[in-house]
Amino acid sequence: MGEHLLGLLKVRVLRGANLAFRDVRSSDPFVVLLMGNQKLKTPVIKNCVNPVWNEQLTLSVEDPTLPVRLEVYDKDTFTLDDPMGNAEFDIQPIIEAGKMNPEGLPNGTIITQVVPNRQNCIAKESPIYWSDGEVVQDLVLRLRDVECGEVELQLEWNSVPGAGGI
Repeated sequence: MGEHLLGLLKVRVLRGANLAFRDVRSSDPFVVLLMGNQKLKTPVIKNCVNPVWNEQLTLSVEDPTLPVRLEVYDKDTFTLDDPMGNAEFDIQPIIEAGKMNPEGLPNGTIITQVVPNRQNCIAKESPIYWSDGEVVQDLVLRLRDVECGEVELQLEWNSVPGAGGI
């Protein structure tokens, strides 16, 4: 650590789909984002396996090679929270897209697409595009270590002025 800040990654945790049941009839899911020593959480949504969080969490990025880990848990009052799957995603594609300086592109222009493969957790093609002056990525992650479930995210990259040229 101790490198300078490259930028801020705003992660909007939009929704979960078809999450696993961990309680008798449902689950009380929340999402944890982990990157380096940062740990951020969404609120808990009660009794729902298709939760809508629409919660923005912001990570400070110093090392673009560090993946972001996403973990979903079922909130339990008296026992440890039950894991409901996890996923990881790379932030290098969105940072690279930001370096291309897409100023002046028409709104909605797709800069690049990240394609699902065996190494990533992406459920379907993930476009990185220019939207209202920001570089944005839509991401659907298939959860691992669980029987079912996906989480939808929208990433927005804000580079710190003068931190380019990495």
